[in-house]
Amino acid sequence: MSRRCRRRWSGCGADTEASRQPLEMKATRVPLFAFPDVVLHAEESVVKRHPQFQAAKGGDIIAAGILVAEFVRQQTTAAIHTMLAGHEAELVPIHALESEGVNQIPVAMARHLGRQLSVPINTSIVQSNSVGHTGASGFHRLANQALFDGHVTPGQRYLIVDDFVGQGGTLANLIGFMTSQGGEVLGATVLTGKQYSAKLAPDESSILALRHKHGGLLENWWHEYFGFGFDCLTRSEARYLEKSADADTIRDRIAATRLEGGN
Repeated sequence: MSRRCRRRWSGCGADTEASRQPLEMKATRVPLFAFPDVVLHAEESVVKRHPQFQAAKGGDIIAAGILVAEFVRQQTTAAIHTMLAGHEAELVPIHALESEGVNQIPVAMARHLGRQLSVPINTSIVQSNSVGHTGASGFHRLANQALFDGHVTPGQRYLIVDDFVGQGGTLANLIGFMTSQGGEVLGATVLTGKQYSAKLAPDESSILALRHKHGGLLENWWHEYFGFGFDCLTRSEARYLEKSADADTIRDRIAATRLEGGN
């Protein structure tokens, strides 16, 4: 870390009230080094151009069902079947509040897959806050962590269902929540997303590169602020932070995003 960065971190510049105060409610994370790749069903650009997409995101369950039926293919369903490997598992759709309403795509997708695979759906686990990730910047996604609540049965196996994967933070937080409650998450599937983000598991070299570039002070702050260290980041999150100019930029942007959101 540069001498300039050390001076700023000691109490000026980036040292705002928002950056000093840890989040009151923190997500639970676990390292994802062995987590299997997320199963994606369709290309992002094709899904978002579909005439039913906006209605489905805004709460229309019929539109969501039409959308899902068109893009969930036999090949990807077979990949999920292989991931379940004969285990008695439950599908857990992520219930997320969008600006237009409650996103119905995960529920419609879970229903579709449940019928195809004869797997039950668990709707008791819900996202407990609104994070506004749709169309948001990487720093907004990092600053606004999805939180979850609900009953997790210890020893029960689960597969997460969502509509989109960007940086993978929402999936990571739900995996961490269910794991901390004694559940076992076998994998995850999304309707669409960034192909490179399907790999949630970080590689150790990217974590080492992040630590080497930004130093231990940033990771200490990150752990205090968010409640987990760099080893619990997704691959996309680690890469995003490693590409950021310096540690001060990261802390400034996180703090600014938090202030914009009124947190």
